[in-house]
Amino acid sequence: MHKTLIVIPARYGSTRLPGKPLIKIAGREMLLRVADIASDVCQHQAQCEYVVATDDERIVQLCEQNQVPCVMTSEHCSSGTERCYDVLQQLADKPDFIVNLQGDNPLCPPWFISSLIESWRASDVGEVFTPYVELTWQELDKLREVKKSTPFSGTTVQINKAQLALTFSKNIIPAIRKEANMRAASELSPVKRHIGLYGYTAKALEAYFSLPESTYESCEGLEQMRFLENEMAVKMVPVSYQGRTGMSGVDSPEDIERAEAIIASDGEYKLTP
Repeated sequence: MHKTLIVIPARYGSTRLPGKPLIKIAGREMLLRVADIASDVCQHQAQCEYVVATDDERIVQLCEQNQVPCVMTSEHCSSGTERCYDVLQQLADKPDFIVNLQGDNPLCPPWFISSLIESWRASDVGEVFTPYVELTWQELDKLREVKKSTPFSGTTVQINKAQLALTFSKNIIPAIRKEANMRAASELSPVKRHIGLYGYTAKALEAYFSLPESTYESCEGLEQMRFLENEMAVKMVPVSYQGRTGMSGVDSPEDIERAEAIIASDGEYKLTP
């Protein structure tokens, strides 16, 4: 059985929310909520473990007090991906698959993570695994409105018939020439929104840091383009929020309020027993 390690990068410093991992959401520290998600997944997946990766003793202390596995990484790590790589370098018994679960994502549905792990185990093709959702026309209209004020929020992806990514963009792709006809034919638009959650084979994660920053990665500000531009297969995994309210990372006081409102409305995100 191949081994999976869920790495939770947790950086104390944040420009907008200093000490972000320790901020409480609905009475529980954000980082502990993310650790709960990882623990839930590990209880349902064979040969699966998780660990918090940080560079701050205050986060280490929180983890130790709550029996959460933790490892210290370099303070020079510039991204969650780099922190995952740092963890990989420290391990003598290396995992086969690494999931990068950001420490500021306390409402990541655990079934998204399980879907990545199960897709990797079942796939003959794919070095990077990442989820997406298909947008309804109503959701696409909402995304278009959001991009009028924040054009670089939200990433879309085009996918081939083998479920491999063709390209990612901060623009909404594809362009739709006969939109009225397509709206009449289906409730779903052809636009797929990428969810920023990644699973890598150990080989792919090692390769990422041996390659220079790529052209479209630099243009778009999307690190996954480095894999595509170097002809590494990025397998797209379809997921659904299952009727719950979707939310990505927490970056502001407003996000904290929104997260608490979602928890109050939807309850905790747990896999079914």
